Amino acid sequence: MKWMVASDLHGSAYYCRKLLEAYRREGAERLVLLGDLLYHGPRNDLPREYAPKEVAAMLNAVADELLCVRGNCEAEVDQLMLQFPVMAEYAVFYLGGTMYFATHGHKFNKETPPCLKEGDVLLHGHTHVTADELCIAEGPHGSYTYRYLNPGSVSIPKENTARGYLLLTEAGVEFKGL
Repeated sequence: MKWMVASDLHGSAYYCRKLLEAYRREGAERLVLLGDLLYHGPRNDLPREYAPKEVAAMLNAVADELLCVRGNCEAEVDQLMLQFPVMAEYAVFYLGGTMYFATHGHKFNKETPPCLKEGDVLLHGHTHVTADELCIAEGPHGSYTYRYLNPGSVSIPKENTARGYLLLTEAGVEFKGL
């Protein structure tokens, strides 16, 4: 099983096309999108080929292959444009015996992690910065170690990180550039 994970399209038709081309090329079974799909937000410059209606049409064409969570730029009006759910604050899935907690990152993140168990993975975007870190948190039964993964941003990367995505398989995690 192979799943692709990306975040922060911010309405860029250009980078949405590139992402979907990579998705097809990789042969992934699912595309997990970690929010901020259509709107660029007031803190970001307009991304290349800003065209939220085109992005919505491209994503709607693969709606049955998507698992999405709500970003801080998503609003109810965005859901009206999309034929797949995008308003959930998080999603939980298992791959190769590992539990992944997928969220955008503006509510659950390294500073305010959800309640996880030893070896779980916190998967989020939001910062536009690629990351792969082992973190320690306190839970109801003491401290535990979890893995934090961030694919960065497809359209507006920050801190000199690449535009890219993650591939998740039973064998592990691979960061890829567009």
